[in-house]
Amino acid sequence: MNNTEYIPIAALNQYAYCPHRCWRMFCAEEFVDNQYTIEGTSLHERVHTLGEGNREETWQVRAIYLKSDKYQLIGKSDLIELENGEWYPVEYKRGRKGEWDNDELQVCAQALCLEEMTGKPVTTGYIYYAHSHQRQLVEISEELKQSAIATIKSVQNLIATGIMPIATYSKRCHNCSFYQQCLPQVSEKIRRYEEGQ
Repeated sequence: MNNTEYIPIAALNQYAYCPHRCWRMFCAEEFVDNQYTIEGTSLHERVHTLGEGNREETWQVRAIYLKSDKYQLIGKSDLIELENGEWYPVEYKRGRKGEWDNDELQVCAQALCLEEMTGKPVTTGYIYYAHSHQRQLVEISEELKQSAIATIKSVQNLIATGIMPIATYSKRCHNCSFYQQCLPQVSEKIRRYEEGQ
């Protein structure tokens, strides 16, 4: 990828979850399925049927592309809604609310694109968790925007340099489809051994 290319909005989610995972997906162009990625793909295949319509007083459009020239972002939305003159993105996720903020960063990046495309502020978004059939409100605060912008810069740097981040073990690793490829516990032991030399 060169500096003029746009980064996928989903890369922010992957980077916030694990920079090493993001590198594997967007620099090395690797992908490995597991139960969770297959469930997520199945959900998005159902959601990403292009269409629009009204649900009561809310206008909805599915599977449209969002873009920001300012932040060099591009990606397909799951659902965009317009209600009482307010735009907001809705991101679909397979499970239930996680312990980390990577999903919120993805919604915020969509909001940044929507703001640029519509010329109107986007102050809220939602994450719809398929497991619980519930929406979680995401306040698009200035703090969340700054976190998203910092993550965008980190992803841009990762893609520009192509330097692989070290695989760092955490409890997130257990559900990661790349667990067998990066073996973070082994990497951690080797790193500790080398530091002891």
